[in-house]
Amino acid sequence: NMAIIQKGQKAPDFTLINQREEEVKLSSLRGKQVVLSWHPLAFTSVCTDQMRDLERNVAKFRDKNALAIGISIDHLPVKKAWATILSITETSIVSDFKPFAKVTREYGIYNEMLGASGRGVVIVDEDGLVKWSKEYDLPELPDLEEILSQL
Repeated sequence: NMAIIQKGQKAPDFTLINQREEEVKLSSLRGKQVVLSWHPLAFTSVCTDQMRDLERNVAKFRDKNALAIGISIDHLPVKKAWATILSITETSIVSDFKPFAKVTREYGIYNEMLGASGRGVVIVDEDGLVKWSKEYDLPELPDLEEILSQL
C-alpha cells in the first residue's frame, strides 16, 4: 500500500460530485483550508460518526476559514441515501467512484485489500498545498480536536 500524501506536497486537484449532485472542485476552494476526510464505506458505524463529526462542527471549521469534505469510493446514489439518513446537509460528501478511486489513489489512501479507501484526513492549505495528513487504523475514529488544532 502507498503512503498517504505528505505535508508540503501539492494536493492533486479533483472535481467530484457530492450528495446534492453538485461539482466540488478543489482548486476552486483556494483561499480556504480544505479538510479532506476519507472514510472506507458508507453505512458503517465509524464512518457514520466521522461524517456526523464534520457536520456537527461546520461552524468551528468556518471560524478557522476551513471547509470539510467527506470522501469515499461509494457510488453516488449510496452517498445520497446515506447523507439523507444522517441528515448531512451542510457538509459535502463526495463520491470517488468514477473513474474508480482515482483521487483516493492520487492521495495515497487506497487500500487494495479492502477494495476501498483507508481512513485518513488530509488538510489542504489556502494555496493548495498539503498542510497535514494522517492515516488511521480502520476501526479508529479521527480525533476532531486534533484536526481542528492543525488548522
